[in-house]
Amino acid sequence: MRQRKTLNTLTAAIALALTAGAAHANNGFKVGDTEVTYGGFIKLDMMFTESEGEVAALGRDFYVPALTPIGGSSTSRFDSHARQSRFFFGTSTDLGDGEKLTGRLEFDMMTSSNGNDERTTNGYSPVIRHAFVTYKNWTVGQTWSNFMDLQSLPDTLDFVGNADAAVFIRQAQIRYTSGNFSIALENPESTITPFGGGARITTDDNATPDITLGYNMKSGNASFRVGALLREIAIDDGLYDDSVTSYGISVSGKVNLANNDDIRFTFNHGKGLGRYVGLNTVNGAVLTGNTNAAELEAITTTTFSVAYRHLWNEKWRSTFMYSMLNADNDPMLTGTGVNKTTYNYSVNALYQFNAKFMMGVEYKFANRELESGLNGDMHRIQFSAKYDF
Repeated sequence: MRQRKTLNTLTAAIALALTAGAAHANNGFKVGDTEVTYGGFIKLDMMFTESEGEVAALGRDFYVPALTPIGGSSTSRFDSHARQSRFFFGTSTDLGDGEKLTGRLEFDMMTSSNGNDERTTNGYSPVIRHAFVTYKNWTVGQTWSNFMDLQSLPDTLDFVGNADAAVFIRQAQIRYTSGNFSIALENPESTITPFGGGARITTDDNATPDITLGYNMKSGNASFRVGALLREIAIDDGLYDDSVTSYGISVSGKVNLANNDDIRFTFNHGKGLGRYVGLNTVNGAVLTGNTNAAELEAITTTTFSVAYRHLWNEKWRSTFMYSMLNADNDPMLTGTGVNKTTYNYSVNALYQFNAKFMMGVEYKFANRELESGLNGDMHRIQFSAKYDF
């Protein structure tokens, strides 16, 4: 009887929430000792892209450094989608004695393989962004990597903005936080360049999780984060059987200036960073041969970005951003067809109609260069409209 009453209450609350419409992110309802909130945003993106060759499908939805075309004739393309639109549920359960258990479940439609047909319904499938619970000092589930600093992401219309330099990754983990310090055990996954180059090898042969550490600091109007990564890159596929220890460091932050302007930056360096930076523009390691005696050698990667956000008045704002990635490949092992450097810079003008609705336009220039010296450019103009609820 009690279960039926609770179910009826929950059903009625959900129906009321959906029919009433979400005005802001703290809308919600209560079921027993649990408060449920919901929110998200609706976002339209329209992009005109000009490049030297065809941009791969995913790179037409948002900037992916590794997909900037090289070679080919000049190509112009127009794309439009609402795939970044997002919805989340948050929960907070009162356990008594001042203790609470909180959770979050969040979705968007930014998946590269969901069978969509743009000729008719544009029906993109929802995918999980976050699914985690927090109790006292512990966070368990899928969320942003502990190696990542959200505050350093620039205020751009592009999905990531500083994709060349950013640590941008969500994955399953167990995290412990104490004050400004945090440590996590995270899902391991590796990408490897075969000897001489070619299609990357994706492996999940690790015997240990990735270990990440973070420490937050504040000084006056500035806040900083130092991150560290220690992980094993391993392969065991019947032909190759080897592993190599890799590491990374990250220094990032945000400096608040007068008139609510700010500067955001990130610097990352390491051997075997691989998928953690640049949306996996560079693999974590390379095989030293093509026989079962081949070993893994970690690839050194360095990335950097800086963004200046300026508020022209209470409605208009702009961000000027530069982002770069450099890989220290050994062409004798990787071949000359692998990515050596990528960079992009952008500028935008955003108009905030009110606290919930924004429209803006952004220009982006991107370049990608291979170890062979071949390179290609991409120009993009993007218009976006976003409604937060």
